[in-house]
Amino acid sequence: MNNSNENGDHSEYIPRDGQLEIARPEEVLPDTLQLIPLGERPYFPVLVQPVVVELDPWGPGIENVAETAHRLLALNYAPTNADQPDPEDVRAVGCVIRIHRIQEVKGKLQFIAQGIRRFRIREWIKKTPPYVVRVEYLEPEPVEDESQLRAYAMALINIIKELMTLNPLYNEELKQYLNYFNPNEPSPLADFAAAITSADPEELQDILETMGLLERMEKVLLLITKELEVAKIQAQITEQMQEQVNEQQKEFFLRQQLKAIQQELGISKDDREADVEEFTERLQKLVVPDHVQHRVDDELHKLHVLESSSAEYGVTRNYLDWITSVPWGVISDDQLDLKHARETLDKDHAGLDDVKQRIVEFLAVGAYRGEIAGS
Repeated sequence: MNNSNENGDHSEYIPRDGQLEIARPEEVLPDTLQLIPLGERPYFPVLVQPVVVELDPWGPGIENVAETAHRLLALNYAPTNADQPDPEDVRAVGCVIRIHRIQEVKGKLQFIAQGIRRFRIREWIKKTPPYVVRVEYLEPEPVEDESQLRAYAMALINIIKELMTLNPLYNEELKQYLNYFNPNEPSPLADFAAAITSADPEELQDILETMGLLERMEKVLLLITKELEVAKIQAQITEQMQEQVNEQQKEFFLRQQLKAIQQELGISKDDREADVEEFTERLQKLVVPDHVQHRVDDELHKLHVLESSSAEYGVTRNYLDWITSVPWGVISDDQLDLKHARETLDKDHAGLDDVKQRIVEFLAVGAYRGEIAGS
């Protein structure tokens, strides 16, 4: 079972004047719920985002829940790859959500899940899909030091605002949430901040299970600070890459303009045309075997389309320079005069007596056989 975070999209957040229903403090929530396991990451109160499940076995049960008056469903994180995990693999603390807008999409069932409240599983009533559990709802533990709580809240808000300037994926709903946030209700803020991070699911589950507000906000502040540091590094890398791309584009356009001016004036060819023409002229003077000619043709085509400033262009050009310098089709008579060979070696190469002696011995064997056989 997946939520929209698997595609990298940030969750939707409904401000306090939003159109979806919210859970009122006096609302009596049922103590028995149908449960859907989530394999990607835990679900938090204040989240409002799409959830996609398999039609089999979850579809009929979800449609039945949607027909009830409360339309409430339990979502619990299950860190397993199984579509139908065993109850012992499902985390005890989850989030009760209200179902909205059910629709079938590409053979799966999608609905909008509006996070309502934390709960803990007290008892498994049905251990096969669709799961049914008896739950108890959890409330934040009271905090005596309100000033410290407010300080954490303001720190979270400042980091979230800084994140919004670095990452364009944070959408307008996120900005609206901050505008409507009540500093006297820090629990939704902590859940909100945790939910927008890309933290490990186990870390997020720990946040979900932490009922002490100060402790929870401290953990969330650590997570979102890490998120901010990563976002800063990503922004720096993006800026560096953009500068490189801009420089390459600038160089490309300048080269194209220079090429157009040169062609208009008829004063010169560009590097690629000059190189291709030079290698083609060399080949016309050689008798190249067919298999070599095919390879040369491929490399000439590559040279013609590559940018002359690229590294691959230099490699291709060097290869063509070498292969067109080989005296293809040129045959000479073997010179097997050992005295002449030794004099030539001594004249052209100083030292290397062992090497020279080996060459003379090789020529001597060739003279004896009447031919030189290379290996």
